[in-house]
Amino acid sequence: MTPEQADELLQTLKARFDKNMHRHAGADWSEVAARLADHPAALDALAQMEATGGEPDVVGIEEATGSIVFCDCSPESPAGRRSICYDRAALDARKENKPRSSAEEVAASMGIALLTEEQYRHLQTFGEFDRKTSSWIATPPDVRKLGGALFCDRRYGRVFVYHNGAESYYAARGFRGLLTL
Repeated sequence: MTPEQADELLQTLKARFDKNMHRHAGADWSEVAARLADHPAALDALAQMEATGGEPDVVGIEEATGSIVFCDCSPESPAGRRSICYDRAALDARKENKPRSSAEEVAASMGIALLTEEQYRHLQTFGEFDRKTSSWIATPPDVRKLGGALFCDRRYGRVFVYHNGAESYYAARGFRGLLTL
């Protein structure tokens, strides 16, 4: 990333931070910017989150560590991360009509993590997300061992957690990422 691209991304992140203070009450942008300056790989991950339509924003600061937590806050599941199955095992299991990749692999390549159910529900306290789409979430090993994977969305004013075969993929299902630094 060039210095100009980094500056442009920081301006975008700051504008979103300032516009959505309800997501990070009490947080100070100067602290966020300082943390980002100390973690250049995080800026690369945020750039990828932004480029794929995630609209990352600060959604918390961990009290114990002071770590800053960024999450995709786009109204719908990021458009550049849809039509993918859950993980590599699911992708390998498909005999035909394979998607281009999997949520776990794309997240790992970006340097981010899939949200847990708890993190997804926490995100929903800041607004209504995934009203037309859905997002894969980190699936517990016991569910994945049986061939399934979990995803969430918001319908009828509620957050729902569903299951599907991990190899499934849909144009309206992607994943939201989390970055802690």
